[in-house]
Amino acid sequence: MKFNTKAIHGNQHHEEVTGAVMPPVFLTSTYAQKSPGVPVGEYEYSRAANPTRTALENALASIENGSRGLAFSSGLAATDCLLRGLKAGDEVIAMDDLYGGTYRMFTRIYKESGIVFHFVDFNDTDAFSKLLSDKTKLIWAETPTNPLMKLCDIKVIAELVKGRGIIFAVDNTFATPYLQRPLDLGADVVMHSATKYLSGHSDVIAGALVIKDAALGEQLHFQQFATGATLGPHDSYLVLRGIKTLHLRMQRHGENGEKVAEFLENHPKVKQVFYPGLKSHPFHGLAKTQMEGFGGMVSFTFKSGDKAEAVKFLENLKVFTLAESLGGVESLANHPATMTHASIPEDKRKAGGISDDLVRLSVGVEDIEDLLADIEQALK
Repeated sequence: MKFNTKAIHGNQHHEEVTGAVMPPVFLTSTYAQKSPGVPVGEYEYSRAANPTRTALENALASIENGSRGLAFSSGLAATDCLLRGLKAGDEVIAMDDLYGGTYRMFTRIYKESGIVFHFVDFNDTDAFSKLLSDKTKLIWAETPTNPLMKLCDIKVIAELVKGRGIIFAVDNTFATPYLQRPLDLGADVVMHSATKYLSGHSDVIAGALVIKDAALGEQLHFQQFATGATLGPHDSYLVLRGIKTLHLRMQRHGENGEKVAEFLENHPKVKQVFYPGLKSHPFHGLAKTQMEGFGGMVSFTFKSGDKAEAVKFLENLKVFTLAESLGGVESLANHPATMTHASIPEDKRKAGGISDDLVRLSVGVEDIEDLLADIEQALK
């Protein structure tokens, strides 16, 4: 199947008893057994598996071309599950531009774990290679990154770690499998905050892992089952419903994102626009070869460099909503320094390029004329 068909039908089956086209929401915690330890069907307890969640997990595996999909209570829960397989003395190499929640987990929640985290520019292959050792057990990449839209070459990183017993994981939240499929490029695991584009309607908190290797998928399922960060059946239904329109939404997100980025780049008050679809973006060439489009996430700074101007812009938006999160059908605006990335210390934030005048836009699927008019009036 091609992607658009796969988003609707991939690994999906009509419900066996009634023939329902969409899987029912199985609101049950447990399942009857014929004899002790002999369930009536394949399910025993919903922390281990639930039919609605299974339908979602099958769809996740299909759209990312993986062998196993796992659905979690949040994107951070999915990330945490992957880290549960590490032990004291193991080392993680992560990109130097990460979602603030991921950075917070690595540096604070696992601070006393004995796991060592290195942060490096993945495009500096010499610096990256020097960090690789027998202790390296996990590579963590975001591409494009949140909020500076940096990219890394997934194929290059995969080749550098090949055959070393290292898990290479990619946060594919911004691109989605509509634009980029990391497992096909050499990654071992894909992570999603399914809250964002996969669900697409700002009405659920969810996360996902998709794993290439079946044995690793089974290990991660055990870690999820044993620690309990599973997604409930109703939320599973909502994400699955969202996936069925992912291709339609991402097409419009990308069309609108490109036009917003071009508009901002030509505006006299704007200093720099971060969007891989622009020729001025340092990773534009890589984006054209690694991705199948550029998406709907756009960040920018002001020529004044003034935080107050950024705040005033955000306060005066009318169609865009000032809010956390991204990837919904509605357009959202965000101030990373005080919102999504506030957990990163100020000195590290600024050293990484997240200035106080940086604004991040999640461009929705509204009429582009209304979005551009809103940006224009807010800039005025």
